Amino acid sequence: MSMHRFFPLLSLLLVGCSANVEPPSDDSSRTGGSTSIGGPTRILESPESPSAPIPSSSRQRTDWPCFLGPNFDNIATEKGIIAPWPKAGLGKVWDCPLGIGYAPPVVSAGKLYHFDRFEDNCRLTCRNALTGKLLWQFDYPTNYKDFYGYDPGPRSCPTVDGDRVYIYGPEGMLYCLASHDGKEIWKLDTKEKFHFHQNFFGVGGSPLIHGDFVIVAVGGSEKGPRPVDLRQAKPNGTAIVGIDKKTGQVKYAKGNELSSYSSPIVSTIAGKRTGLYFARGGLLGFDPQTGETAFHFKWRAPLEESVNAANPVVIGDHVFISECYEHGSALLDLKDGKPKEVWTDFDKDKFDKSLMCHWNTPIYHNGFVYGCSGRHDNEADLRCIDLKTGDIKWRQKRTFRCTLLMVDGYFVCLSEYGTLSLIKVNPKKYEEVSKYDVPELQYPAWAPPVLSGGLLYVRGKGKLVCLELNPEKK
Repeated sequence: MSMHRFFPLLSLLLVGCSANVEPPSDDSSRTGGSTSIGGPTRILESPESPSAPIPSSSRQRTDWPCFLGPNFDNIATEKGIIAPWPKAGLGKVWDCPLGIGYAPPVVSAGKLYHFDRFEDNCRLTCRNALTGKLLWQFDYPTNYKDFYGYDPGPRSCPTVDGDRVYIYGPEGMLYCLASHDGKEIWKLDTKEKFHFHQNFFGVGGSPLIHGDFVIVAVGGSEKGPRPVDLRQAKPNGTAIVGIDKKTGQVKYAKGNELSSYSSPIVSTIAGKRTGLYFARGGLLGFDPQTGETAFHFKWRAPLEESVNAANPVVIGDHVFISECYEHGSALLDLKDGKPKEVWTDFDKDKFDKSLMCHWNTPIYHNGFVYGCSGRHDNEADLRCIDLKTGDIKWRQKRTFRCTLLMVDGYFVCLSEYGTLSLIKVNPKKYEEVSKYDVPELQYPAWAPPVLSGGLLYVRGKGKLVCLELNPEKK
C-alpha cells in the first residue's frame, strides 16, 4: 500500500512510530525543561510559574485557540507581515522536538498548546508562545494502534476556551483540563460510552466550543464486531455529541452518521446558528443546542477506504465542500434551510473536476476559492476556482500537497516537504513572492500553519518551529 494513499488526520496532519523517538531534552533555551512519562499525571517542572501571565511584549496578542483559527477558516487578521522574505528565509525564534502525531498547535493568552504522543502516552504540553519555555504537561496512557501502519499519535488539535483546554485522543478519550496548570477537570471515554468501530486512522476531528457546550464528532456504530468492509457499519444515532463543557455531562447525542476526519463547526446561515459536520457519508447540518439533524447531503466516494477530511467552508448562506477520492467539490445553497446544489463536480471526469481537496481546507476570498487539489503528492497542485461556477481560474502544478493560511493580502503555503511559500492573493494568476525551505522541517509537514502575534508556528516530523512573520516593534 502506498504511503501516500491515505491521510490519517485533521484536519486535520506522517510520522512513523519509531523506537528512537526521544522526549524533549533539558535544553531550556529550546524546550523549557525535561519530560517524564507516565500517567495520567500533571508535571510542573519549569521554573517559570505555569499560572503566571505571559510577560508583555510589543507584539499584538492575537489568539488562535482552535483548529483553523477563531473563525474556522485559516484566515488571520494581522497586518504588516514581512514581504518579500529575506533570501535567508524567515528568522527562527525557537524550536522544540515533538513526539508523534499530526496535530497543529493552538495559541491562547500568550501560551502555546500542543498534543502529541511518546511511547504509550498521549501528551499535552503548554509553552510560553514567545520563547518556547515549557510551563506544564499532561499525560494519559493510550493503547491506540493504527490499522494501516500510520503512527498512533493524536490527529486532532487542542481547543482552548478561557481557563480550560480540551483534547480528543485517537482512541476516543476526551479530556477537559485547566489551561493554567493542566489539572484534569473531567474526562469521557467516547468509545466506551457510545461504541464506535475504529475508523481508518483513529479519531481525527477536533473539539468545538459553542456556548456552554463542547461538541465532538463521535459517529457511534451498532454494537458487534467491526465489519471487514467498513461500508457495512451501521450508525447508532450518535454522530454529534454535545457535552456540558464545565461538568462533562452529556447533554445530547444525535445524528445518523459515522465519523470522518473533518471537524464540526458552527456558523450563522440564513440568520440561524447552524452546526455543520462533513461526516463520513456527507454533510450533516444540525442544531448546535440540541443536536437535532437539520439536513443531510450525501457526498462520499464509493471506495471503502475513502474519507472526508476537509472542513466545510461557509460563504454567507452557501457552503462549499470538497473531497479527493472521486466526487470532488460541491457548492450548496442553504438559504431555505435545506441544501440545493448550485454546481458539483459529480458528473465531471477526474481531469475536469474543479477542486479535489484531501485534508486541506480551502480558503474563500472575494468570490474565489483557493486550495490544494489532489490525493497523492505527485499529482497535487494549487488552484483558484470561481465560487459561482467552479471554473478553474489558474493552477500551479508540482506544489505537492500543501495547506494555506491567508494573511495581509497573501497566502502562506506550507508544502508537506517543509517548504514555505509566500503567494499573493490573486484570482488572475499564481503569483509567488518568496520561498523558504525550512531546514528543521521533515516530511510529513501536514499540519496547517498557525499565526499568532506575528509568530508563525509550523510543524513536521518530530519538530515544531516558531518563525517571525510579522516583525516585533522596537
